[in-house]
Amino acid sequence: MDWGLLLALVSGVAIAAACGLRAFLPLFVVGLAARNGFLSLGSGSQWLTSDQALWALGVATVLEIAGDKIPIVDHALDAIGTVLRPAAAWVGGFALLHGWGEPWAGLLSLVLGVGAFAVNAAKAKARLGSTAVTLGHANPALSVAEDATSLGLLAAAILAPLAALVLVVLLVWLVQRAFRPRLTARTEPPAA
Repeated sequence: MDWGLLLALVSGVAIAAACGLRAFLPLFVVGLAARNGFLSLGSGSQWLTSDQALWALGVATVLEIAGDKIPIVDHALDAIGTVLRPAAAWVGGFALLHGWGEPWAGLLSLVLGVGAFAVNAAKAKARLGSTAVTLGHANPALSVAEDATSLGLLAAAILAPLAALVLVVLLVWLVQRAFRPRLTARTEPPAA
């Protein structure tokens, strides 16, 4: 068993989860990390390290993070993110999984894109709930928490992939736990 391939997969999972929260930040961080020698990207993904890509991703990151703090704009970004965030996860995953070879790198990247879609859907649902309960006043605070979570996942994916896996499992557990009370309340039979 090649540990390098497994660590690349674990890093890909963490980056895909981060892409489910932010589309451009993970690709920007992956490009910067690869440019500075922290990550090895496949030959088809070296464009992420170019000046043009880093500038474009950097500007897009700032706009996405700033826009996500504005009620209503955050919902528009979540709607656009339904397509954009899984695509970003596919690009980020494929960049890291080059060692798996074809067709595995592409297939695994597709699975990572589906995972990012699920994270984005949970995030959008939580944001809609927040808007309904607080009239959008809590949305900027949620956005800051999502920024921090995304950055934490990215740092772990690059510096400590096994810690990143623990963070992803914890994130899934927390999301499941947050939605479980509602599911349990719906399935209980009515009192006679």
